[in-house]
This record gives sequence, C-alpha cells and structure tokens, in this order.
Amino acid sequence: MTEEKMTPAMRQFYAMKEEHPDCVIFFRMGDFYETFGHDAEIVSRELDIVLTSRGKDREGEKMPLAGVPYHAADTYVSRLVAKGYRVAVCEQLEDPKKAKGIVKRGVVRVITPGTVIDASMIASPGARYLMSLCPDGADFGIAFLDISTGEFFVEECGDGGEVVSEVERYRPQECIVPGPLPCGLGERFSAQGVLVTPYEEGAFSGVRARQVLLDRFGTVSLEGFGCEGMEAAVRAAGAALRYATETQFSDLSHITGLSVRSTAERMSLDAITLRNLEITETIRGEGKEGTLLHVLDRTRTSMGSRTIRAYLVNPLLDRAGIDARLDAVEYFVGNTPARETFQDLLRGCADIERIAGRIAYGNATPRDLVTLRASFETVPEIREALQGDLPARVREAVDQISDFPAVRDLVSRAVVDDPPANLKGGGVIREGYSPELDELKGLSGSGKDWIAEYQQKERERTGIKSLKVRYNRVFGYYIEVTKPNLALVPDDYDRKQTTANGERFTTPDLREKEMLITNAEERLLSLEAELFADLVATLAASVPGFQETARAIGVLDVYAALAAVAQRNDYTRPVLDDSVRTAVRAGRHPVVEEMVPGSFVPNDTLLDGGGDQVLIITGANMAGKSTYMRAVALIQVMAQIGSFVPAAHASLGIVDRVFTRVGASDDLSSGRSTFMVEMQELANILNNVTERSLVVLDEIGRGTSTIDGYSIARAVIEFLHGTGKTGPRTLFATHFHQLIDVEADLKRVKNYHFAVKETAGEIVFLRTIIPGATDRSYGIHVARLAGVPRAVTQRAEKILKATEEEVASGGPRQRKFTQMLLFPSSEARADPDPAVEALKKIDPDALTPREALDALYELKALAGKEGSP
Repeated sequence: MTEEKMTPAMRQFYAMKEEHPDCVIFFRMGDFYETFGHDAEIVSRELDIVLTSRGKDREGEKMPLAGVPYHAADTYVSRLVAKGYRVAVCEQLEDPKKAKGIVKRGVVRVITPGTVIDASMIASPGARYLMSLCPDGADFGIAFLDISTGEFFVEECGDGGEVVSEVERYRPQECIVPGPLPCGLGERFSAQGVLVTPYEEGAFSGVRARQVLLDRFGTVSLEGFGCEGMEAAVRAAGAALRYATETQFSDLSHITGLSVRSTAERMSLDAITLRNLEITETIRGEGKEGTLLHVLDRTRTSMGSRTIRAYLVNPLLDRAGIDARLDAVEYFVGNTPARETFQDLLRGCADIERIAGRIAYGNATPRDLVTLRASFETVPEIREALQGDLPARVREAVDQISDFPAVRDLVSRAVVDDPPANLKGGGVIREGYSPELDELKGLSGSGKDWIAEYQQKERERTGIKSLKVRYNRVFGYYIEVTKPNLALVPDDYDRKQTTANGERFTTPDLREKEMLITNAEERLLSLEAELFADLVATLAASVPGFQETARAIGVLDVYAALAAVAQRNDYTRPVLDDSVRTAVRAGRHPVVEEMVPGSFVPNDTLLDGGGDQVLIITGANMAGKSTYMRAVALIQVMAQIGSFVPAAHASLGIVDRVFTRVGASDDLSSGRSTFMVEMQELANILNNVTERSLVVLDEIGRGTSTIDGYSIARAVIEFLHGTGKTGPRTLFATHFHQLIDVEADLKRVKNYHFAVKETAGEIVFLRTIIPGATDRSYGIHVARLAGVPRAVTQRAEKILKATEEEVASGGPRQRKFTQMLLFPSSEARADPDPAVEALKKIDPDALTPREALDALYELKALAGKEGSP
C-alpha cells in the first residue's frame, strides 16, 4: 500500500516505528494503546491478548492489531519489559477534541529493563541497575546506574572474569555496549538474565562521554568524584547517563553524583564464590530463600533492603570501618527497647528514595506525595527513640535525617488525605488550596444539583414518573424516556437517539446547562493537573535532601536488623585484626541452622597462615564437610560486613578474597566438561590467591581418573602451602585418602576428619570435626540412605570387602588400560607371538585379493595355536 493510501494514523505509526525499530510501539488511540503488525503479534503471544486486524499494512495485507486499555497499560508494559522487550510509548500530544485534523502524537519515553522508574512496574525493593560496559584493550570500564533511586557508580575491571563477577554481584537488568563483546561475555550475560543492548559507539567516546558528565554535574573536572584518570569507566558512565536521558526524554535531575567503587576497598567475591556460598541467591537460582541474605535481611524499609544487599556483596577491608559498623550493631543489641521502637516506626516509612526519583522525573502520583509526607512525620519520633550516647555511625545517620516541615506543610495543604491513585477523575487537590479551583468545584457541584432538580421538575411537568436525566461521554446530558411513556413526551423535547427500550431527548435549557457544567468540569480537571504538576515541580528542589534522608534511614534500618538477627540467633561480636589467623569457637552455618532448627552441631576452627594453614578434611559422605567449610567462609563474610556471627567466639584476620570451588557441572553449550570447568575455576584461584585470602576447596580432582586427580590435588596443596613462612588459609576436603600423608611432608598442613559412630553395622554422623584423618567414606551406607536398591548395595559391600582383602594381602592388582589393546605389550610376553611374526612379513601392497584372503586364514590358524593370544 502506498503512503498516499494509508490513513494519517498509520503514517504516524510507521514514522514512529522507523525511529524506534527495536521497540514495541504502544500507540495511543483514545482509551487504548494499540499495537500493529509484528508488534501486535508479539503482544498477543507474550501477553495472551486476542489478535485481530484492522485495515491494510504497507504490503496491502491485513494489519495485525492488539490493544490494551490505557489505564492498565503499566501492567502490560511491565510484563513485556520483564521478558526483555523494549517498549516505546507513543502518546497523544494534544486534546483530540481540540485537534484540527489528525491528533499529534509522539514517543514520550522508551521503557527498557534497565530504565524502569514507574512504581507499578517495579515488583521488588531491590536495586534495578542499568549497566554500561566499555572495553579498553584487555580491561573494562563499568558504570551502574539505578534511575529509580539516582544511584550511580563506576568501576574498572582487569579481565572478563571480573566483569562476570560484577554482573553476579549487582544483577543488572540491562547492559549497553558499543559493539560485539570479547571473551564470550555476551553469552555469559544472557545466561545471567541480562539484556545486552548495542548502543551507538560515539556515546562511548572519551571526549563526548566526559562532556555529558561535566554538563550534568556542572563541574570543570571529575576529580571531585574520584574518577579523573579512569578513562574507560568515564566513557561507560557518560554513555549510561546519555542512554538513560534519551530513553526517558528527561534530564533525570535526581542523578546528582557519581562515585567510584574500588576493589582495593572491599573483599573480592567472584561470581563462583557468590554462587557457591549462596550469598544472595541459591545455587539453583531459585531466589532469596535459603541464602545468607534471607537470614540477615530483617529490614523494615525498601531502602534498608537495598542497603543490606549492597553490604553483603561488598564486605569491607578497612578494620576501622568494620568496627564502626559493629559498634552500631552492638548499640542496637544492647538497647532492645530503643531498637524495637525504632523498627516499629520504620513500618511507616515508604520507599522515600524511589518516590524522590519519581518526583524528579515528574511522574509521582498523588498517593506518592501523601506517603512521603507520612514518612517524614515519623522522623521526629525516630530521633526521639535514638537519643543519648550513640555510636559514631548511628549519630551520623540520625543527623542526616530531616523531617522537612515545609514539605509536609505544603503537601498537607495541597493534597487530600486519601487521594485517588491518579489525576484522571480529579478529587486530588484539597479545598482551600486554590480559590479558582474551589470556584470551579462549586460551579460543577451546583450544576449537578441543578440536574437533579431539573429531573424532578420534568417528571412533574410531563407526568412521566420514570423519566431520568443521564450522562455519557458520547451524548453528554440527555433525558431518557421508556417506550410506554413516549406518548407523554412534550413538543419542546428534541429527539437525540432511539434505543431498544425507549428514546433519548434534550431541551434548550438542558443544552445550555450542559455546556456550563462540561466547561467547568473540563477546566476543573485541567486546573487540578496544573496545580499538581506545579506542586511536584516545587518538591523537586528538595530531592537531594530526600535522597540523603532515605540513605540514612536505610543504614539505620540495616544496623537494627542485624542486631535483631544477632539477638534472636545468639550471634556474637567478632574480633577483627590484621593477622592471618582465623579462630572460631562453636561456629555454625547461619542458613542451615535456621532451616533445620535445634539440630545443628557447632564446630571449632583454627586456621593460621603461619601455623595450621591448610586443613585437609576427610570423612564420610554426608558427614558435614561442605557445610562446615561454607560456615567458616560465611562467618568471615558476615564479620566483614559488620555483622555479628553464629559462633561462641570469633577472632578473625581480615581476608582480602574468599575463593571457593565446591562442585562443578558440564557446560555443554561451551563444550566444557565437568573436569574442564573444575580446572578453570581452580586456575582462577591459584592465579589470584594471596597470603591474606581464604580458600575453600571441595573434592579437587574428582572429575578425572583417580591417579590424575590425586596428583592434581596434592600439587594444589603444595602450591597453596608454598615455600615461605605463611600462605592463604585453606580448607581442603577430599576423598583421596592418600593425601593425609602430606601432613608429614609440609609443616603447615594438618589433618582433620568428621567423626562417625559405628554400631552393629549402622553408622551415626556426629557432625563433629576432630584432629586426625580417616580412610573411610561410607559411600555404600549413603547409597542405602538414598534408596539405591538393596541388591546393589549388598553386592557393593561384597566387592568392597574382596578388594580390601586383596589389598591387605598384597596380592597382584589387575592392570588397567585407558584404551583397548590389540595385542598384549611386549613386557607381558616371554616368546614372540607366531601370528605377530607372520604379520610382520606380509607386504599388503604386493598381495592379490586371493592372496590376502589366504593370508588372513593363515593368521587365524596361527592365533588359534596354543601359546597364542
């Protein structure tokens, strides 16, 4: 179909589609957002909406159509965005009633997974990051931006592995990139649920990106933000800010600063360790339950929930900073009444940070403002609850909280106590705030009173008792008369419409009053919208203060939550120092003990980089080796975020990195076997470990043959032990019982095992770690517990017994080959084999087919003689 034959609306649609080809266009038409063509097919398929058709497309075919009501559009858009689609919202830019010709339309925003700001589209209190990645040779600059809160920070990474770890740490929804990514990062991001969005390369140029940041912050350099000289990070940040402002058609004024997060200031937790220790998500990726975050997050506000997650993925290295947090937690532990009062008050605090973002963006709702006012009303009570001799961090946070009396007064005067969810039907602005609005309300109200009186008067004048004056948006006000009463209709009634049950009429008086009422109501709604927009614009000036208050409340919320968990679960304050020693008495696994209450067996741990540096842990399957090792690592992480820990006592040298390798699986999509995955994870550990690291290794070498696996495991222990006076604190669980001999060869290696009690052929796991080694794994017993058929386990016991007897007697062990041998090796034969000797004399190129067949029969005969194989 040619452009001339298209309707004006379709020409508008195709123009929008050409501007945003990678987006689903939500095209506003009256009370609906319509989608057309391929967009409609996507919407129908993904949202289970009926697909119809209207008119013809450019090719002259039927145009697919799918629409959603405009008042429910947020729900549908959020579902599309959650599935990884980008949605361009095309609005009517003028009142259709006043438009001359086709209504003007234009895209007012593009909603992507990383740029969602609407409250109705954000399901959880967690941060929603837009990530920007800028490759720079072998290095990478990264920026993270949460436009819902204004949080904005940058980092630099030395390789792709670090980038993957940052993705695991912050879980961005979307990542913009200037082009194809190296190191298979695009596939890794997709596997982690991150939408990768190519963005114009020019946005990542150094000069352009830098200028975007300087213009935003009104500075002449970036030194004040700590990122001067971080070229790749600055390029990533400039691109992120530009992408966000372009998609939102807004300058996003609540993004007021930029910070640098340095790996030198925090414990490094790579993606593998975050997963293995189940810090924020379970190994199976099934959400928060069963994670350390689930145990510790007893916060009462969304700000607190985001803050505690940030603490968990960024443990501190600075002892003074850790102790300051521990002081704050200890204050709340020792002041239970104050803590409980404070936490009760927090229930009245909404997500101030995100409301501030919506105020700055201009899409705050009436209920947002009332909720904001109510949140600030709790601040004086919070200050009253937190008085006296406060630790530095608590005092600092309390001092940063403001109750904004002028804001509270303004919102109280302007907005009714229980406003509607939006401005559509009015009823938002409080009486007395605007004289003009009050006058229009009076006129509208009196007009409706007039309608009621007019209806009664007409009933009496006409004698039609069922006569009604009604209103709809198409016909306005009209008089409705049923069929049995049509004979009583006066001559001055003008017929407007015939219906199945009667007819509709109007009169000159009704038309005149309708015009007055309609004009008043239209002006009333318009004025309310103007007044509310002005109110939001006024509040936008206070957004930086709102953000500071929100962050301070979030920090206090975390301290109180950690104290509540510590008190409930009997945690103790750890002692942190700069040694390479880990001493834990009666340590427990914080997640396991909560999931299986009352049955957890505590264990002691002594690790010393200069003494008991490497613990080789043997013992039965299911005895608790993996749980024990994870518990030690989690106690270290908890301590360095400033939390009390599940132990009777913990004296801990600060750790720079925690490494774990506690299981692997095939990566078939990349062609990597279990053993290859295991070795790559191991290589990462050995190449990056320092003497201040904590290393947790479980079953190294089990992915290959016994001899190879043992050899690798022993070599790893020797490497970690080193030849110096100290090394990384290491927990090494194994079923290679030959490794227990290493203790005699390396002075900083110690053997430990988990005790098992045997009674009448049955065993009981005592879950207690004790010095020394064991050479039994009790695998057959575990197989029986798992439900393996009894015939199999009984046969396994016989095979095990026979093997043990053979080894004990020193009998010959059967030789094993890794491939099939055509003939035994020469070492296994005393005399030459006649068949082999005859085969050596044959020249296959000189044989006819008949001669070759005869030779084969001869070889067979020789092979059958006594002494041949």
